[in-house]
Amino acid sequence: MTENKNIIQGKTGPWELVIGLEVHAQVISKAKLFSGAATEFGADANAQVSFVDAAMPGMLPVINRVCVEQAIKTGLGINATVNTLSVFDRKNYFYADLPQGYQISQFTQPIVTGGHMTVDLADGSEKYIGITRLHLEQDAGKSMHDQDPRLSYIDLNRSGIALMEIVSEPDIRSSEEAAAYLKKLRAILRYLETCDGNMEEGSMRCDANVSVRRPGEPFGTRCEIKNVNSIRFVAQAIDYEARRQIEVLEDGGSIRQETRLWDSAKGETRAMRSKEQAHDYRYFPDPDLLPLEIDPAQIEAIRAAMPELPDARRARYMALGLSRYDASVLVSEKETALYFEAVAQGRDAKIAANWVTVELFGALNKLGKTIEEPPVSAEALGGLIDLISSNKINNKIAKDVFQIMLETGEAAADIVEKHGLVQVTDTGAIEAAIDAILAANPDKVAEFRGGKDKLFGFFVGQTMKATGGKANPVMLNDLLRAKLEG
Repeated sequence: MTENKNIIQGKTGPWELVIGLEVHAQVISKAKLFSGAATEFGADANAQVSFVDAAMPGMLPVINRVCVEQAIKTGLGINATVNTLSVFDRKNYFYADLPQGYQISQFTQPIVTGGHMTVDLADGSEKYIGITRLHLEQDAGKSMHDQDPRLSYIDLNRSGIALMEIVSEPDIRSSEEAAAYLKKLRAILRYLETCDGNMEEGSMRCDANVSVRRPGEPFGTRCEIKNVNSIRFVAQAIDYEARRQIEVLEDGGSIRQETRLWDSAKGETRAMRSKEQAHDYRYFPDPDLLPLEIDPAQIEAIRAAMPELPDARRARYMALGLSRYDASVLVSEKETALYFEAVAQGRDAKIAANWVTVELFGALNKLGKTIEEPPVSAEALGGLIDLISSNKINNKIAKDVFQIMLETGEAAADIVEKHGLVQVTDTGAIEAAIDAILAANPDKVAEFRGGKDKLFGFFVGQTMKATGGKANPVMLNDLLRAKLEG
């Protein structure tokens, strides 16, 4: 099969992919949604379980105010409506790691409805993606089936942890759009500090609802791919599932609505169970929890304290002269934006952006590090840029200095002084070097004056070599051109 934009060509004609994503984002909070138990990742099994989490008789849930505020903040961050009245329901199902026999969630009246995001795609286009709802719910525990050949083990540390389930509209039409949506959503959550977005630790998980249809026809039957724990795997799972469904339909079969799992080792989805409908869970309002009423003044207070989000920050960077692409790269992760801002403080934003996106990112990639553990601090990189701006070194020397900074951790000014790398701005010294080069290459001088303009680069290179790369490039070019054309 070949894909052209968002149309997939099958054996019998074109198909369109329809995707909706459900993201479970773990709320940043020191306590769980309905108990005071801790939420720290990596604790010993069953070390962070209260009587409420373990569903001991007579234990009643008490809502965590911080979790509600985090949901409000997230709702505002995704351009949604925060509802002043919402209701917690019981979602009934049995599983060994769900001690209560039900999950406290929101179904009929969620805390947030009707948001949207705009994501940037690789071809430079934008995609508007609607968000149906955000609701609060408690997480289940964890079943471990690989600890014993006969027994399953249960860890309830995660039981009761607050989750925000963020449900998109079925507006996504490709795995690229799905990945872009998840990256943007994760960035917003991290800017807001409402979820750390760490998919490897399970604090952000994604369920992908995938179906295919002939272009323009009604939606097809969807399959839900559960609990995918990386953006790359989400994209791979969507592409595989699309091909699978198209092959089934083109061979005369039909798609069963079911829940499937993604096997990253085999690169395929496999059936898990038939997909439940809402009525299967027998939702009803939790009798132990009153409806959640939020004062509009509280919503406005949270709105007033909101941090600058990626789109607004990108617009500000573009106003400083950065290209849309560079600005988008710099705001894609909160840590990158903070690093750039520290480097650019009081300096030329375009020069700072170039050093961060080219030299620093290249070094991070080569060293296998992240912006959170930079081999050169923002302050140190700013010091290097100051040397360029003050004409003490040129760009070529600066790149050499940067490499030494990576290796030694020394400050740029100390490296320049130690190695004698200060830029030559003495016109007499540059002129002397030019004269020597011209005298040594009379045939090339004649060729240049005869119309071979490309030789200018040769003379620049030779003069730079003669000065150890330290000649001021602007001075060199001006003096050289004057002598060659004079």
